[in-house]
Amino acid sequence: MSLVDDGAWLVVVDMQNVFAHPPSPWASPDYPTALAGTRRLVDAFGDRVVFTRYVAPAEPEGAWRAYFALWPFALVPPDAPLYDLVDELDPAGRQVVTRTTFGKWGPELDAATHGAADLVLAGVSTDCCVLSTALPAADAGRRVHVAADACAGASRADHERALDAMRLYAPLVEVTTTAAVLGAP
Repeated sequence: MSLVDDGAWLVVVDMQNVFAHPPSPWASPDYPTALAGTRRLVDAFGDRVVFTRYVAPAEPEGAWRAYFALWPFALVPPDAPLYDLVDELDPAGRQVVTRTTFGKWGPELDAATHGAADLVLAGVSTDCCVLSTALPAADAGRRVHVAADACAGASRADHERALDAMRLYAPLVEVTTTAAVLGAP
């Protein structure tokens, strides 16, 4: 039986232009791989899909000031094309949770997934927003399944390190594959 059949929800983390396409300095080199796996999952989960979006805060505060001093290109309004979800996943009409934090778990995402016991995460960047979403969701009591081949990191090494870190949280967080999520033997 698949997680799709079990009523899990798919959370597509930050599949946005800023992480997809050079010359953005945040573009992931393995984004095409993540896109292929994520597309399969989106198709399978139907209406049980929530997209998330990272956007820069209007006025960075605290440690975010130093962060955006390093990445001033990203200080654009939330409706800038840089922060659009990628068209390849056909996000029109889908639920979208937008936050100014790396982690997307919170009351909005909990409500959007209807308190589902199981969440499947796909997206970018494994070593940032996926990791930062997975751990608080697990802390909140959700079983988190990270489809490793539907995620991409800032580099392959960073992707693998983030997956290894999430494996430390088993059985709260399970690193899996798209095929396993879809019930393939």
